[in-house]
Amino acid sequence: MIARRSFHRAVFVAAGLYNILWGLYAVIDPRWLFRFARMPEENYPQVFARLGMVLGLYGILYLGVARVPERGWAIAAVGITGKVLGPIGLARLIWSGTWPVRTGILCLTNDLIGGFPSVSTCTTPGLSSGRNRRTSRSRLRYEHPSS
Repeated sequence: MIARRSFHRAVFVAAGLYNILWGLYAVIDPRWLFRFARMPEENYPQVFARLGMVLGLYGILYLGVARVPERGWAIAAVGITGKVLGPIGLARLIWSGTWPVRTGILCLTNDLIGGFPSVSTCTTPGLSSGRNRRTSRSRLRYEHPSS
């Protein structure tokens, strides 16, 4: 068991549901960002809808981490990498004038709010390495939470 296991479980359940809802909204209304940022609407809304699909899949992965947070460090590492690289890419687009500052709403709603679970997992001793001080490597096999 990891320290604050129930906290990590709750955070990843919230993150999973948040990502699934954010992804569904992007699939249902793939032009919302362009309207919000007062940009010309894209010719290929399917691209933004696919982004929504990917975020929804992250939500499913986060729900899996919520079941067994001790084994979620790799998913959290991928999540935090996206939370770092996404804002860097968006900053480049804004700095170059390709996209307006209002598109920063993407980072606010997805990277800052949605990044908390990844950061909390990657910075928790024993969880970030996939192990805990009281758990040997041989005991890292999956155990059903009710056992």
